[in-house]
Amino acid sequence: MTLSRTHPIDESTPFAPPSAQPSAATPAAPSSPPSSDPDLQESLDALLRIAEQRAQQPEALLDLLRRIEQLHRSIQDGPFRSSLPSDRNGLFTLLSEMESSGGWPYIPRLQLRTFMDLLSPEPEAEP
Repeated sequence: MTLSRTHPIDESTPFAPPSAQPSAATPAAPSSPPSSDPDLQESLDALLRIAEQRAQQPEALLDLLRRIEQLHRSIQDGPFRSSLPSDRNGLFTLLSEMESSGGWPYIPRLQLRTFMDLLSPEPEAEP
C-alpha cells in the first residue's frame, strides 16, 4: 500500500483553476488514489465547481466547508475505522506509510477567537 503526498483533490489544484485540466500526455502518478479513481475525481471536481460558484458568498462557502467536514468525520468514524488492520504489524505499517506520506487527513477549524481578536479595535494607549 502506498499513500500519496499530493493535494487532496489532485496535483494541479493549488496552482491551476479546475477548468485547466492536465494534459492528456501527462501520465497520472500510479500511487495517487484520487487520479486513479475517475468517479472520485469527478466528485471532487464537482465540489470545486460548487465552491467556485459561491466564490463571493462567504456564508455559502462556510456551509460547504462544514458539510465537507461532516463528510470527513463520517468517513473517518465509519468506513475508515472499520477498515483498519486488526493486527499490530498491519497497523504499524499503515501508520508508517501515513507518516511518510503527509500524516492524518485532518480538516482544521479556523479559530474564530483569533479572527475576532484581530478585528477588534485596539485600545488606545494613554499618555
